[in-house]
Amino acid sequence: MNQQEHAQLRSQFPALAQEVNGHPLIYLDNAATTQKPQAVLDAIAHYYRADNANVHRAAHALSGRATRAFEAARETVARFINAPRSHEVIWTRGTTEAINLVAHSWGMSELKAGDEIVLSTLEHHANIVPWQLIAERTGALIRVIPLDKRGDLDMEAYLAMLGPRTRLVSVAHVSNALGTVNPVTQMVAAAKAVGALTLIDGAQAVAHLEVDVQAIGCDFYAFSGHKLYGPTGIGVLWGRTELLERMPPWQAGGEMIDKVSFSGTTFNTLPFKFEAGTPHIAGAIGLAAAIDFVTEQDRGSLTRHEETLTNYLVAGLHQVPGLRLIGEPKQRAGAVSFLLDDIHPQDAATLLDMQGIALRVGHHCAMPLMESLGIGGTLRASLACYNNQDDVDALLAALHKLSDFF
Repeated sequence: MNQQEHAQLRSQFPALAQEVNGHPLIYLDNAATTQKPQAVLDAIAHYYRADNANVHRAAHALSGRATRAFEAARETVARFINAPRSHEVIWTRGTTEAINLVAHSWGMSELKAGDEIVLSTLEHHANIVPWQLIAERTGALIRVIPLDKRGDLDMEAYLAMLGPRTRLVSVAHVSNALGTVNPVTQMVAAAKAVGALTLIDGAQAVAHLEVDVQAIGCDFYAFSGHKLYGPTGIGVLWGRTELLERMPPWQAGGEMIDKVSFSGTTFNTLPFKFEAGTPHIAGAIGLAAAIDFVTEQDRGSLTRHEETLTNYLVAGLHQVPGLRLIGEPKQRAGAVSFLLDDIHPQDAATLLDMQGIALRVGHHCAMPLMESLGIGGTLRASLACYNNQDDVDALLAALHKLSDFF
């Protein structure tokens, strides 16, 4: 992707054109949420302007148009992750709700005392706390894959902990804190060999990597729309048909039923069995527009651009006096964490914000990871397809100033 092509792509994100605190916005908090292209804003606005109606429940024209767009969005998601069937795509509010759905539906109905759930040190709280709650209620045990010195998972330790009691392996595709890309295909194959199911948290992966759930071989895959240039409040759980059909409903209400009477209730077919109540219709339509935007780009070119920019950022951070990178994994996507000697991360982030530079500070909802590293939190710069070398140069220049001053 040449500079002109990238400038054209970047121009499609209106929020990037603003000033913050008297400076041009340098947005480097993409692991938290991405900015939205005009196509997504237009798709959401069109639904509310022209097609605002509930789906599946009326015979009038607006409902028909809304329903067709809503279900077309499901088909778009299925193609995007190479799901075998669109009815395996369940709408959720995000990755967090998707993981909770599996934990409460599959976990509560399948796990028993002594069963083992394998997580990793890298996990976001959303892939830890639900399993802790289910373990408390069922008597299941949680085992945790440690890290090596680089910030990669210790694969020897992982393989050693798999056994006949392993029922589920649930890991991030990409770490939100360190950017580590986990070898999920290899991990899934190893879990399958002992008869365990697998869930992949893809929240940080879908904007950076081409995801093929059939090639990965996992049983469940979850991601959020807002980290993929789409709206907040919409996400996806993909699961294999035979598993989803066995799992009991998690939430109950309208749409997820076939027949209700006071003598008993029967439930709807997939995917509706897991979609109680009025869904986030505009969110699904907006997510489909975001996926269309991404797939219309040259994905290979975007990947090379992001890899080049990430390498440039890491190399530049190495040159800042008193700066310590936290984790240098073999393969990284999106996020880079670091600390500055003698400067509290919150103070550094505030001073950077005064210069229009937006990045993240804190434990990044990964407190067990921070505990394992012996730190309270980090500064985190995270990149997206619209970031460029000027953004990175602005961050590096500001960090050099902070380092010199303190």
